[in-house]
This record gives sequence, C-alpha cells and structure tokens, in this order.
Amino acid sequence: MTGKRTWLIDSLILICLTGILIQPLFRIEYLDNWKSIESTFIGDARMLSEHLPHPGWQPLWYCGTRTDYIYPPALRYGTALLALAGHVSFARAYHLYTALFYVFGIAAVYWLVRIGSGSRGAAWIAAAAAALLSPSFLLLKDVRHDSIYWVPQRLHALAEWGEGPHISSLCVLPAALAAAFAALRKKRPAVLALAGVLSALVVSINFYGATALAILYPILVWSVWNGERNSDVLWRAAAIPAIAYGLCAFWLTPSYVRITLLNLKWVAQPPETSARIIFAAILAVYWFLSRRFARGSPGREWRVFVFGAALALSVYVLGYLYFGLRVTGDPVRLDPELDLALILAGMEILRELWIHQKLRVAAVVLGVLGFLPGLRYVRHAWFPFPRAAPIANVYEYKTTQWVHDHLPGERVAPSGSIRYWFDAWADNAQPDGGSAQGMLNQIIPVAAWQIQHGDRADLAIQWLQALGADAVVVPDKTSFEVYHDYAKPEKFRGVLPSLYDDGHGTVVYGVPRVHAGIARVVEDARLKGIPSFTGGDDSAGLTKYVAAVEDPARPAATLAWEGDDEAEVKASVKPGESILVQETFDPAWRASENGRTLPIRVEPVMGFMLIDAPAGLHDIRLRFEKPLENRLGEVLFFVTLIVLAGLVVRGVFRA
Repeated sequence: MTGKRTWLIDSLILICLTGILIQPLFRIEYLDNWKSIESTFIGDARMLSEHLPHPGWQPLWYCGTRTDYIYPPALRYGTALLALAGHVSFARAYHLYTALFYVFGIAAVYWLVRIGSGSRGAAWIAAAAAALLSPSFLLLKDVRHDSIYWVPQRLHALAEWGEGPHISSLCVLPAALAAAFAALRKKRPAVLALAGVLSALVVSINFYGATALAILYPILVWSVWNGERNSDVLWRAAAIPAIAYGLCAFWLTPSYVRITLLNLKWVAQPPETSARIIFAAILAVYWFLSRRFARGSPGREWRVFVFGAALALSVYVLGYLYFGLRVTGDPVRLDPELDLALILAGMEILRELWIHQKLRVAAVVLGVLGFLPGLRYVRHAWFPFPRAAPIANVYEYKTTQWVHDHLPGERVAPSGSIRYWFDAWADNAQPDGGSAQGMLNQIIPVAAWQIQHGDRADLAIQWLQALGADAVVVPDKTSFEVYHDYAKPEKFRGVLPSLYDDGHGTVVYGVPRVHAGIARVVEDARLKGIPSFTGGDDSAGLTKYVAAVEDPARPAATLAWEGDDEAEVKASVKPGESILVQETFDPAWRASENGRTLPIRVEPVMGFMLIDAPAGLHDIRLRFEKPLENRLGEVLFFVTLIVLAGLVVRGVFRA
C-alpha cells in the first residue's frame, strides 16, 4: 500500500470513528443547555445571513459597533452559509459546522504526528488520545470535576460552554503546524502556501486558537532551524505568517486589534510583567538546552518542538493555576491546547521507550494505563448532547419573542441567558451584546453593572435612559433564567410600569422616556457643561445628562434604519441645538442632506453621535462607509491570493 494511500485511508477511518463518537452533534438543533454562550454565535450568524455579503455596522449590540469587531469571520459566515445552503436553522448549522471541524481536528493530529515523527503508529495513538483523553485532568482537579464522565476537555468546552469557535480553531491548529513543519524543512512552495492558508484559518475562527499558534509557531521555527541550520528556513518561516496576515488583512485591521485588546479588560485580568519575565526566562533555558543537545541534528527537530510546546503551554496554563503567573489573557482557556501538547509529549516518550527493545513492555503498559480513563467517556459518549424541549416551550425563546412582537424596533436591556439568546430568532436591539467582544463603546459595562448589580432603582433607570433603552427585562431569583444577574430585582417593582409578567419571576418594565427611539434634539450648551462620568454611581452627572437628553421642551426626532449601514433621521433644529443619535460614534459614519455633508462629532459623555445641522427641518441620510483600513486590507488580500496562486503553480511544476 502506497504512503499516500495509507494517509488517506487512515484519515477517513479516524474521521468516521470520531464522527460516531459525536454523532448527535451532526443532527441536533438545540442542546438543552441554555446557559451556553453558543447562543451568541447562532444569533450572530442569523443576523449576518440577512445582510449578506457583508454589513459594515451592527446596530443591535453594544449601542452599535462595527460588524468586523464582534468576532473573527470564519465561524460566523460558515454557519450563516451552511444554514442558507442547507435550508436548516442557524442552531443546526452551527452544530454541524463545529462537528465537521471536530472530526477534522482528530485527523489533523494524525497528520501532525506522522509528518513530525515519521511514525504511522505514533500518529494513530496520538489521534486516538486526542479523541478520548484529557491529560490535564490529572493536573487540574476543578477541570476534571467539571467534566462528568471525563468527557475530553475539547468536547466538554464545545458542548457544555459553547466554545465552538475556540475548539474549531484548535482543530485546525495541528494541520497548520503540520504543513508549516513540512514547508520549513524543505523547499515546497505549495505546502508553504497551504501552511499560510491554514494559519489564516486558525486566526479567522478564534483568537484563543490564534494565541496558541502564536506560542507554538516560534517554537516550531526554532526546532527546525536549530536542526537544519539553513538560512532558507528563516525566509520560509517569515513567509508563512506574511501569507496568513495577507489573507486576514481585510478584517484584521489595526483598529480591530486595538478594540480587541481594549475589551480584554472586561473578560480577563491584565497580564503581569513579572509573569512574562519568568515565562521568557523558562523559554530561554529551553532554548539553551535544545541548542546544546540538538544543534545540527535534523532527527531531533520533532522532539525539540514537542517538548518545547509542552513546556510553554504548561507554564502558560499551569503556571497561572498553581503560581498565579498571568502571561496574558485568561490562561485557563488554553487548557484544550495544553491537552494536545501533553499528548504529543506523552506519545514521544512512548515512542522513545518502544525504540529500545527491552523497554517495549513498559511502553505498552504505560499506553494501556493512559487510555483507561477514556473507557469512562466512551461508555457515555453521547452524554454531552442532551436534546432540548420543543423551542416554543423554552423560556429564553418565549421571552425574546415577546419582546420582538410587542416592542418592535425598540432598544431593550436583557440580562443573563436572555441576553445571550436575544437575537437568535429575531432582531432585538439591546444596549449590551453577546459576549463583551468587539464593544466599541466602553461605558456600556459600567452602565450594565449598575443596572443589574446596583441596589438603587433611580440610578439604574437613569442609565437605561442614557443608553436609549425603552424597556428592561428583569428576571428575579425564582425565574427560569440561568444566571440571575440582578442582585436586587425587586428595586423596579412599583417604580417602573410592568409591560409583561410571565408569572414565573420575569418582568419586562417600561422605561420612562420623553420620546421613543434613539434620536433626540439637544441643546449644545447643556451637553457641554456635563463632565465625564466618574463611575457608575455618578448620580449628579447622570441627572444632568438625562435632563439634557430627555428634555420635554425639545421637539421629537425620529430615526428609521434601512438595513444595517444606513438610517434616515428626521428632526427640527433651532439655533444652538444639535441632533443626538444614541448610537456609538465611529468616524466611518457620514451624514448628508440634499447632497450636502453634515459634520458628525462624538458626544463627549456617552460616546454617541452628534450631528451638526443648521436651523430648520431636516431629513438626513446617515451612512456607514467602509473604512480605509478595510479597503487597503482588501487590496492586500487579493495580492496575497495572487502570490498563493504563484506558489501553487510553482509547486506543481516542481513536482
């Protein structure tokens, strides 16, 4: 049997066997797991599908933000296109997407180990271990206890916590590393192109996978260069990330990176300089030792990479859990990547034992013992996929549908699992959003905390008015809502009018506003006299701001959306007045009337848009233009495609 044929047959067998393990994921629509954040990806794909090919603005989350900022594009567009092409629900399409990548990921582990070690048997064992085991369970008690029946962490994170993008990115990671390993060792233009494409795919699905790639790729480059001692390795090593960025340039813009890093403070603690120094020092020791014992030895490249990867991810994840070393982000989230690294290292240890005839029995015993925990998972392989009740009976569905049916077009503030599922079935505008990613307006978390966790109804109401919210959904501790974010849900009782009470602890309250909608005529002098808020409990500042915005002496203004990127604003303005649009300011917005451009400036208190218009009656067209950085990124993207085509053609002719 030829080598290429064994690769194909082995890969197909692994894909089929893994498909059996997760078979319900290919068919299921909704999991009975309404706390899962997968809801935000399902809702995001639904919203995108209605505005293809690419809306520039997302008006339903975070009081408006750029569509690109919310999440990398691969999963969101993949889910949307699968739903449209297959005529299935977006929930079904999301689960199908993640299932396809999951089975691909186990085969990718096989490819990585077979390319790296050259051993077919080792590749099979490593792939089986990735499908059945989580070595980190031995080291992380809380993680082990969180996974009933010891479901492997990659699958547990996917099914229980909705980490579909992260795990899908992880599944591409071994394939990207395998292609890079092959491309760095020898001059293979087509494989070099493939490595760049797969690396771009890792980044385009999820940033946790991208973080792991950023950690492991330099180790891979060092391992190969240290063994080959050929300057061509460095040129090829630079070409792969250049190709990857070129393919991502149309969305991974400088402002995207800035906003993503800015929002990290809402989901993770800041990194520590001391932790980074310790991390760098440990890697320096690894560099010194590997240089000393593997320099100029191509046969040791794979071993240097494997143990370097295990060391780096162990320090990154375990260093935080055991010693509080926070290198960046939330290190625990890379636990599935740590599993992969430990499996590769364990496989290399078994392979080394097997090479020595006298130690083969020890290798077999250790291998069998290592796989024993997987039996517990295999006996309950379909446990992670509980099927939900009919959607019409689900609390989150009924609540969000009531809002859509009775408060159409109004901005409403939900919380907890309702917030997660708020846009899964219909367009519902909210001041907050899916998962605190891509949030352009940084005052929203401050307001949300005060609304949900503060004990003062007056402050919460003022924040709701300042955010342009017409209603608020308040589940109490007896409700079916999962997270119960409200510390004092009773604070609104008797203070706000009840619009809807489900009889089970959830009430939708109306927020008093002088006019509905998010357009206002405001007096410039009153806004200029309001300083920036000192915190969520700045009652004096909030009172002044709300009085200026909710002024009954000012005439009503209206805003009507036409798609996601355009809106029509109608207002009558007097001298000394401006038009406030309670939508987050972005420099890419343009305002025009009868062919004349009107200035838009940032409202200094809440970060919304102020349109400067002369006195009179106005019918203004608001339009979001594609930013220059995205247009330049598109040019780089197409240039990269041309380069890729050249590499592939060159590789074909070389073959």
